[in-house]
Amino acid sequence: MNQLSTLQPETDYDTIRAAIRYLSENGPDEADLPAFSRALGLTERQLTDLFRRWCGLTPKSFAQAVALNHAKGLLQGQASVLDTTYEVGLSSTSRLHDLFVTYEAMPPGVFRAGGAGLDMFWGVAPSPFGLAVVTATDYGISGLGFADAETSIKDAFADLATRWPNARFTRDDARVAPLVAPIFEPGRWSAEHPVRVVLIGTDFEVKVWETLLKIPVGRAATYRSVANHIGRPKASRAVGAAVGKNPISFVVPCHRVVGTSGALTGYHWGVPRKRAILGWEAGVISAR
Repeated sequence: MNQLSTLQPETDYDTIRAAIRYLSENGPDEADLPAFSRALGLTERQLTDLFRRWCGLTPKSFAQAVALNHAKGLLQGQASVLDTTYEVGLSSTSRLHDLFVTYEAMPPGVFRAGGAGLDMFWGVAPSPFGLAVVTATDYGISGLGFADAETSIKDAFADLATRWPNARFTRDDARVAPLVAPIFEPGRWSAEHPVRVVLIGTDFEVKVWETLLKIPVGRAATYRSVANHIGRPKASRAVGAAVGKNPISFVVPCHRVVGTSGALTGYHWGVPRKRAILGWEAGVISAR
């Protein structure tokens, strides 16, 4: 890895992100962790402690969790995963691993009008993957993206707000905070207190997003398998486009869709963050 001496991360996630790039490029068996730790201004022990705090894994275990062979393993039994419905008593409720999500689609008229006449709020809250930027309505979360050293809060919000071009937005971080907190705290994932989300998109997009909600933590699906599941076997490319438009990152787990080979293909908020989320989830699994 070149330019190690130029790395100067300012936050824990910046350090994690730099480490992810390095580990992804070098692999778990080739990484020179002592040299990389020094480049980050840390000892190897400090870097290991940082990873353990962040996801419960060592840097090497994390690298293994985002390696191609591991991704291939996540695909095992993908058909049965998508054919299994996790019902909790409500027809509009799907289970996202241990995080329960109650969702509804906005009425077509609201979608066509771009949210005209709709009052929405937005805000910023901490997450394990940089700052979470969230838009919401009284019905629930309508958008979740991320800001960091490369994507400003302003740009992340603008990305989410384009889905509701005619809505009225008010920033309210205090109102957003309690909506975001349980999303990234596995100990608070509960059917009694589900995360409420609002999906806005075409009928096809909503079907794809509903299918993503059936992929549990520690598993993955391919674009082709999602297309087959919704009865559109030749629409893998269109499924990919819909996955890329997923408005509620992490909660609707588009990060669990990978290439047929298991390759971690594109992610709207960056492949390094996709690796970060999958590695973090591997830590969630190992903690059970």
